[in-house]
Order: sequence, then C-alpha cells, then structure tokens
Amino acid sequence: MKISKRLQAIADLVDTKRVIDVGCDHGYLDIYLTLYKDCSCIATDISSNAMASCIDNIKKYHLENKISVMVTDGIAGIIINKDDTIVLSGMGTSTIMNILKDKLLPDKIIISSHNHLEELRRFMVSIGYIIDNEIFILERDISYIIIKFIKGKKAYNDYEYLLGPIMIKDINYRNYMLNKYQNILTQISDQNVDMKNYYLGIIKYLK
Repeated sequence: MKISKRLQAIADLVDTKRVIDVGCDHGYLDIYLTLYKDCSCIATDISSNAMASCIDNIKKYHLENKISVMVTDGIAGIIINKDDTIVLSGMGTSTIMNILKDKLLPDKIIISSHNHLEELRRFMVSIGYIIDNEIFILERDISYIIIKFIKGKKAYNDYEYLLGPIMIKDINYRNYMLNKYQNILTQISDQNVDMKNYYLGIIKYLK
C-alpha cells in the first residue's frame, strides 16, 4: 500500500499497538498501520462524509473487523488508555488544543498541525509533555512538520519553541526556514527596529 510521505512519516513514529486517529479523513493511515504494523486503530472524524469515504476504503482492504470507526468531535466518547497513541493531523493548532485540553491523555501523541507550531509546542509542554521527535516533510511544494510528544518534563528556550529543538538539526529544514525568515526581513521597514532585530535574531540562530 502506497501512502503519502506525510502519512508515512506519521506511521514511522507509531510504536504502540493501539492508535486513535483523530480527523482520519480517508482512513489511509489506519489501513496502513493495521496492515503493516499490526495496530488496532480507531478512526474518528467529525464529518460523516469523510467517515463514509474512510469506511469505503476500509472495506476495500477487508479490514471492517479490525478498524473501528466513529463520527465524533475529537476524542469525545473514546476511552483512552495510557499505552495508546493519539494522532492528530490535518487541522490547526487551535482545534488541536481544544480537543486535548482537560482530557485524560495517553503517554504518546503525534501531531501534524498546519499552523502556530510555537503555540502548539508551548501548550503540549504546559500539559506535561516533551518533544520526543520531529520530522520535516516537503511534499508537492507543501511543508509539513510532524511532532511526537511523550509524557515528561523539560525546559526549552524561545527559539526551540519557535523552530523545534530536534528539527533544527535537519539541514533541509534549517535552510527552508532561513530562506523564509530572510524573505520576511526584506519586507520590514528600517524604522521598525524591534521587529528587524527579532528576525535577525532568528536568522542568527538558524545559521
């Protein structure tokens, strides 16, 4: 079964036998994890239309008896075990935080958010997680960052929250972000000294 680079990166980070895939979309991650990593998956989505597509794909692979499906808001109504992994992918940080806050959560959570990653990292640390791994993917000219959080306590500096303490070691990611912030810097007027100095600090850190 061929899946996208993004989904493959998420699958590679899974090391538990039970996975709750929030926002499962077409269900490809759940199918892959069931076929190749012998996982027990719960595929959830708030959209009944998306879930219909997921169910159709599960049937194509004859996995109706192995993958559970649920139309629900986030993880509402799901019993979470300590040894599970929750996967949240394809949604924004605000939605992810609303799903996770004030919930009983497992030791491992894998997240691929499409915005506000600094805020996401700070939130996850505030609820008792550390950053275990980060993967940077460029696929069809779209960048994705997948972060695996595990239970623990650790202090991070501002640049690590912004750029990722593990991600920064990836030369491709570093060059990508360096180009991004250099472009931003060219658009800031010389009169805005504080803003220029802020981005110059990021660029210096990246270099």
